[in-house]
Amino acid sequence: MNQDYLIKKKPMYALALFALPMIIGNLFQQTYTMVDSAIVGRYVSEQALAAVGASYSLTNVFICVAIGGGMGASVVVSRHFGAKAYDRMKTAVYTALLTFLAISILLGSVGLLCGKWIMNLLQTPSDVLDLSVVYLNIYFLGLPFLFMYNVLSAMFNALGKSRIPLYFLVFSSIFNVGLDIFMVKSLHMGVAGVAWATLIAQGISAVLSFCVLLRTLWGMKGNQDVALKTGTGSIWKHIFSMTELRTMTGIALPSILQQSTVSIGMMLVQSVVNSFGSQMLAGYSAAMRVESICVVPMSAMGNAISSYTAQNIGAEQKDRVREGYRAVTIMVLGFAAVICLALELSGDSLAYLFLGADGTPAAMQTAVSCMMFMGWFYCLIGFKMTADGVLRGAGDMKLFTVANLVNLGIRVIVAVTMAPRCGIFMVWAAVPVGWTANWLISYCRYRTGKWEKR
Repeated sequence: MNQDYLIKKKPMYALALFALPMIIGNLFQQTYTMVDSAIVGRYVSEQALAAVGASYSLTNVFICVAIGGGMGASVVVSRHFGAKAYDRMKTAVYTALLTFLAISILLGSVGLLCGKWIMNLLQTPSDVLDLSVVYLNIYFLGLPFLFMYNVLSAMFNALGKSRIPLYFLVFSSIFNVGLDIFMVKSLHMGVAGVAWATLIAQGISAVLSFCVLLRTLWGMKGNQDVALKTGTGSIWKHIFSMTELRTMTGIALPSILQQSTVSIGMMLVQSVVNSFGSQMLAGYSAAMRVESICVVPMSAMGNAISSYTAQNIGAEQKDRVREGYRAVTIMVLGFAAVICLALELSGDSLAYLFLGADGTPAAMQTAVSCMMFMGWFYCLIGFKMTADGVLRGAGDMKLFTVANLVNLGIRVIVAVTMAPRCGIFMVWAAVPVGWTANWLISYCRYRTGKWEKR
């Protein structure tokens, strides 16, 4: 397959070919995250599952910073790639990697210093607080690996090589599951074993991904490569550019802000869930693990249309973007129908997978109620991510940011004000309302066509 198929092949075929490895890869990634929770819930305790779930709202902030930054940087790389400006493309890649390595070290240090204080602030139940802090401290040690792995995956996607991250995700997932079982069942390390397994697996994958990316870039010859070989070029200018950094920041910062702000909002929602006690927290944690699987195809389609949009704008083929938008919408509807059917038929079994035979009635009821309600609405997040992806790929970030903040505001306000009065159901009842508002704002912006002039 030619490396520029996103700007040459039929939109439906090109987007499906590009998104499928991301979907499979992310499913592997989310599957081993689910296995982490299932192993902890079944072989350690319900409190241990609640501890991992309580930590997730905080760790997700850092994950979203990495994902948001990677997506923003990938837009710039995709444009240079689409325009065949390989020198600028390479410099943009190196600049992104160096920048996010520094950011990850800084954020990891902050997390180690403030993790317990934040968990107390989130009203984490006392019977799971110490376990959640153990998990977090190990997690923050491995934050540079997590950052680099996500940014490297975004760079491969920007080059249209979404199969490469898939291979590393499959390796990382299988290796992580094996380490989970060994460290939890054989070494009896509990929550710490799950955290160490994730750190080791992601660390190895990050290093291997970096080596493959370097080899890929070296295969794309540009004028700077000739200059460096002849001694007439500056190595520093080749690997870091303030101009490229400013361009990436203009796109990445709103994406990071959107991703991290949503995660911070989810921390506030998590604090509401925490107030209902460890049993409901365990049930909600199980449901959120299932939700993370369900949004994988929707997120992949959003990322695919983002890279597709950026490459076709770089190649001055803006008409193809609208064709791609229609193709992705059709695929989103297909995925949503399958997800809805699966959740309605197997909600009880999925809850049992995490909570086991010893799961309390409150935990089981919370998990099943959340999963079966949400199953009807995943098409909305697919529509939202598709419209957001076009705007992000075009660099039209103002309405993109506004739309996601409205989504966040609705979810947080309803959870904080209504859940204490009407019950925990209100925490997830507000989710489809937020998704709908986000989609309507982004879609209206898409329909104006102003994104084409960004």
